[in-house]
Amino acid sequence: MTNFLDTYRHKGLRKQLTNTLKEKGITDENVLNAINHIPRHFFLDSAFDEIAYEDRAFPIGDGQTISQPYTVAYQTQLLKIKKNDKVLEIGTGSVYQATVLAEMGAWVFTIERQKNLFEKNKKFYFRNKYPNIKFFYGDGFEGLPTFAPFDKIIITAAAPFIPPKLLVQLKVGGSMVIPVDEGDAQRMLRLTKQADGSMEEESFDLFSFVPMLKGKNG
Repeated sequence: MTNFLDTYRHKGLRKQLTNTLKEKGITDENVLNAINHIPRHFFLDSAFDEIAYEDRAFPIGDGQTISQPYTVAYQTQLLKIKKNDKVLEIGTGSVYQATVLAEMGAWVFTIERQKNLFEKNKKFYFRNKYPNIKFFYGDGFEGLPTFAPFDKIIITAAAPFIPPKLLVQLKVGGSMVIPVDEGDAQRMLRLTKQADGSMEEESFDLFSFVPMLKGKNG
């Protein structure tokens, strides 16, 4: 069960969390405001209610996690989200990252390969509040060619390589944020598509993600 009451205490804990993110170097006020506004405990079982606003990841079943808030904020800040940006997200998970993007005014097309999680997310509490999130069951390496091109692409799992089909689905001038490498740590990359189709690559900090896997699981 999940606790869908958002109390003054929860709001106070969120404020503390956003202050922690500021101290860690998150400067984008739109990102901080979105995280301050969204009840993270709504995305977790009530067993996590007391610790939902700690800056760490938690299990959500099927070998997946709800990402650490700092990781969510870091990737979102790198994306430089603008209102009405069309964003492809690979790895819906708990829907927390997608909700942060939607709260910032983006149109989010999110793919989940785990059938159980995809089915669970059909009952997503905020479906009416965020009609700008569209859910898909599929293989993240394939993307969503029918809905391309995208202004931004975000991958929320450790990619063994940069998926070529996703690069094709990115608009010229658009950016992809992706953690790349196998093993315990991944380099956070931002790829920006140039007019000639080439990619400008920027490398940032190391993070640890669950692996990005091919195909659908269900």
